[in-house]
Amino acid sequence: MDAFTAGLLQRIKATESDLSRARDEGDDFLVEVEQAELDDLRRLAAEHGVEVGAYRV
Repeated sequence: MDAFTAGLLQRIKATESDLSRARDEGDDFLVEVEQAELDDLRRLAAEHGVEVGAYRV
């Protein structure tokens, strides 16, 4: 796994965690921000052929 893929997957994992925490805390604004970030990261992964579920970080 190259550095780009590893970094991208790490960012996705961190954003998923932040999104979960925002949902648990009931912070609707932060949920929207984190969901938008996650959508962007997943789009970036798809554009570069990175299968998000294929690796463990």
